[in-house]
Parts: sequence; C-alpha cells; structure tokens
Amino acid sequence: MKKRLVPMAFGLAVVVAAGGAAAESLVVAGYASSFEKVMREKVIPDFEREQGVSVQYAGGNSTDNLAKLVAQRGNQQVDVAMMDDGPIVQAIALGLCALIEGLDKSALQPMALFPEGKGVGMGMVATGLMYNRKVFAERGWAPPDSWTALEDPKFARRIVMPPMSNGYGLLATVMLARIGGGGESNIDPGFAAMKRVAGNVVAFEPSPARMTELFQTDQAVLSVWGSARYQAFADTGFPVDFVYPREGAPALLTGICPVAKKAVSPKAQAFIATMLSAKVQKIMAEEGGYAPVRKGVEIATAGGVMPVGARVSHLVSVDWSVINPLRNEWTKRWNREIER
Repeated sequence: MKKRLVPMAFGLAVVVAAGGAAAESLVVAGYASSFEKVMREKVIPDFEREQGVSVQYAGGNSTDNLAKLVAQRGNQQVDVAMMDDGPIVQAIALGLCALIEGLDKSALQPMALFPEGKGVGMGMVATGLMYNRKVFAERGWAPPDSWTALEDPKFARRIVMPPMSNGYGLLATVMLARIGGGGESNIDPGFAAMKRVAGNVVAFEPSPARMTELFQTDQAVLSVWGSARYQAFADTGFPVDFVYPREGAPALLTGICPVAKKAVSPKAQAFIATMLSAKVQKIMAEEGGYAPVRKGVEIATAGGVMPVGARVSHLVSVDWSVINPLRNEWTKRWNREIER
C-alpha cells in the first residue's frame, strides 16, 4: 500500500494510507542532541510499531519547549512535552500539563514525582564541571574540585557555560550564591560571583553542539555541564573528565508530561508509560547517561559519572518553588549584568 505525506502545522506531517484514513500522529517536544539521537534510534521505532502511531519528534531545550506550550495555549499541537524539572514544575503551575493516568508511584523514586501527578521525572543527571584533562595535565593544573574554580584567572577566556536561561547556568549561579552566603532566596552573591566568572568565559552557549565544538577547537577547557551530556561527549573519545564539586552537584531531573488539551490522546499516556518502563529506563541510562528513576533497574554503566550508588550522596537539590517565580527576573538581570 502506497503512502503519502500530508503537511501539517508546526512543520510536521502525518502518514496517510492511500485511499484510507490518516494514521494517528503523536507530537513529542523533547530534548535535542544526544538525547534525541537515542530516542530516534532506540525508543521511538519500537513505540511506533507497538502502538500503531507515527511519532513526530521536535528537539529543543527546556525553556524553548515551555515557551512553545505557552504560545500554543488553547490550540496545543504538542501531545507530550519533555523538560527539566524547573520548567516542568512551572508548566504544571501554568496548567499546561494534564494528569498522568495509571502512574505507579510506588515503582518510582520519590524525587521523580512532580506536583498533582501531572508530570514525572524520567531520568536524573548531576550538574558539575567538565574539563579537558589533556590540557590540564600539560599545564600542570589540578582537576577543579569547587564551583569557585570558575573564578580562577588562569581560565581567562577558556570557559564555556550555558546562560541563565539554561538549567545548568542557573544552577551554577545558585551554587555560587550559596557559597557566598546566599541561595535561592538571596541570589545577589551568585550574580556578584558570575560577574567575576564572566571575564573567564569565551561564550555563554546554550547549544550542546556548540559547547563541544569549543572544546574540540581548544577554545574552551572548562565548562558547567550535566553528567549525561559529558558522557555522550566522552564516548566520542575526546579527553574530558567530569567533577562533582565538593560543595555538591545539583540534581537535575528530566521530566515528561501529557500536554493539557481538550482531549489528551491515550497514545500520549502510553508514551509516558513507555519512557518509565524498565526497558527504556535501562536504554536511557546505558545509551544516554540518565540515571533511572524506576526502582530496581540494573544498568551496566554505573562505573561512569552517572548519579547512582555512592555518587547520589554528592547531589544537592534546589527549591524550584522559590526559583520559578523569580526566573524571568533573574534572566533579565543576567542579560543586563552578565551578558552585556
């Protein structure tokens, strides 16, 4: 049977059997880069076969995905959204996420449960410092062990890090604020520290591809990044290492929710159940570096930098209930004071 593609809004398409009805299409707004690669190669094909659905995957960062849902409120084209814990908690508060049906909370780590049962964590990473071990060895530099290493003048114009609009940049600012005597409720010490860090930064870069490019061209030797992003880069053979700073590595949960609309597709619920299945949790851990949130999942990569086992004790959490109402204000301040 021949098939043709019928254009849709949002730059997507649905598969239509010749002379027949349109097959159901599920639109997923998820993470880009290495995460998207694993999804497209290891997860989505099996889901499409099992559910008889065409998955249209749109890769982007968390803040972009949240902005997309806000812009499409009342006429949502996305069925499932994936975002970091901060943005997804914000999406739930804005009424953009629907109730997850049939969620077995007892099978999941408590930290994976988001408010009202309208979102859930599907993986966990640590936020820390990534550095070029070859350059550090050649220069006789000790590996960085503290968030304050970002302020060291020897790294002038050799650091790349995400901006405040990205979760990693925000979490680094919170950690520097805590070190300076502040924290989520008093971010001033974090901004004061970031003003010093800014002199060392060659680029505040939100793109993972551009981040790795700056390392590969030796323009950057130190960065703030997540353990999963690091692992994907290290697996290419590039000489990088990852550090859990002594003050703690903020835990960052990757979250997922069915998008609130007049009729939430059962396939959206099925997609979320698939992401939480032992099979996919194992895939995302071993292929993507995301620590499982499902209890009892055995993985073969626990020896890396993934936050499992003893490394969990080095994780710290942040208070998104304090951060989210202030996030827009912090981003505007960042644009005025840090990225001028």
